[in-house]
Amino acid sequence: MEISVYKPYGDHEFQSLIERIHPPRFSIDNDTCRNCTIVKVDSANKHGILLEMVQVLTDLDLLILRSYISSDGGWLMDVFHVTDQLGNKITDESLIHYIEQAICASRRGSREVQTCVGRNVRPRHVSMEHTAMEMTAIDRPGLMSEISAVLAELGCHVSGAVAWTHNKRAACIVYMEDDLKHGPIMDPYRVAQIQAQLENVVEAHHYEGERRSVRLAAPAASQTHTERRLHQLMAADRDYEQCCSCGYDSSGDDVAHRQKKGSNSTEVKIENCKERGYSIVTVRSMDRPKLLFDTICTLTDLQYVVFHASINSFESIAIQEYYVRHKNGWTLDSESERRKMIQNLMAATERRVSHELRLDVTTQNRVGLLADVTRVFRENGLSISRTEVGVQGEQAVGTFYVKDTSGQDVTSETLEVVRREIGGTVLVANKSSGRPSSQPTDLSNTSPSSSSGKQDKKPGFSLGSMFWSQLEWLSSNFRPIKS
Repeated sequence: MEISVYKPYGDHEFQSLIERIHPPRFSIDNDTCRNCTIVKVDSANKHGILLEMVQVLTDLDLLILRSYISSDGGWLMDVFHVTDQLGNKITDESLIHYIEQAICASRRGSREVQTCVGRNVRPRHVSMEHTAMEMTAIDRPGLMSEISAVLAELGCHVSGAVAWTHNKRAACIVYMEDDLKHGPIMDPYRVAQIQAQLENVVEAHHYEGERRSVRLAAPAASQTHTERRLHQLMAADRDYEQCCSCGYDSSGDDVAHRQKKGSNSTEVKIENCKERGYSIVTVRSMDRPKLLFDTICTLTDLQYVVFHASINSFESIAIQEYYVRHKNGWTLDSESERRKMIQNLMAATERRVSHELRLDVTTQNRVGLLADVTRVFRENGLSISRTEVGVQGEQAVGTFYVKDTSGQDVTSETLEVVRREIGGTVLVANKSSGRPSSQPTDLSNTSPSSSSGKQDKKPGFSLGSMFWSQLEWLSSNFRPIKS
């Protein structure tokens, strides 16, 4: 039997007409759930719109506890259960208004959103006024220090930076401006000079023919979200290649993997739902902030469309189940396609995970500050595994995940020296980057349970067995939008 496959219609004028007739509908529900806010979005669908909606919520540092997604037939229905970082509901009217503006603006492809929230609204690092430096290279101690020192010496003032490391590879994006002209670096000769110096730093510890890249980009109105761009850089650098070894089960239908790094690992499974023409992708991992964003980023950049999905968290475990097709209509049929999907999803869940010591730094902003801070880390035997720095008013703020290059724990004496030499405020936070959990959790012995959070031996939640019966309930649960 031939299955008819929906493909998004590509006529932009027709899509614009549909959006004018049926504009996005948005509602906030603080009554149904006792411990979270329910955000509901009803909209015409397009490739990438789900990622844009999730991006709005994660840029506000909201935690997505669970989500239900349906987008068959060119129409999108999303339900997100969210809280703030402290586990509270979203009750601030200005914040609710901002979320509605931002989600509807993303649906229209517009970036014009009025910032009416009395807080710093992210994305902090998506800068359309600064030159961006993108780099991928072998991860090694002192790399960030050497790069920031070169930038300071060349008169480049760093306004923001994000860096990740994974599988012995490193990627970073640095936003900077000319220290003298206080604007983006536009002179071609100067851009070429800076790029050449940075390439020298990166090439210093590379073997001939080894992967590396340095690129300076001028400001652009359509600049990609920084964290999504980091995922793209690391995927292009093929950091995912060491993530897994895949295998089929006895039926030859499923592909699954469990990392061999301990019980707190990630598991990815792919199977085909032939009667409905979908591939079912299930990701089971430790829960943490921005996990949904990272997964949706990967699916979107691999050109797969999410038609239905269910995302749930149980204590410290997250289970994501997606019904997907490639945007050209095909499913994950070949071994190579499945392997690539599994490897990329494994990498996406791992890149933001840090088990190192977290240091939050706040100090007076000045030219060369990042070079000085990273030099202090390097001179005291600390290596940076992940960092995010930016500017808030006159203050520079940054989060650094560091480890001792010798493999030992960072001593209190070392931390005191670092505090003294950096100045300002240096706070030591937890080593874990995920949501707090009193005990490590073994994925192999964990299954979703009731709202009490207790573990039992019942089979885990499966969208395949429950989604179709729940879809009607989800649809009817959308309340009319007040005019």
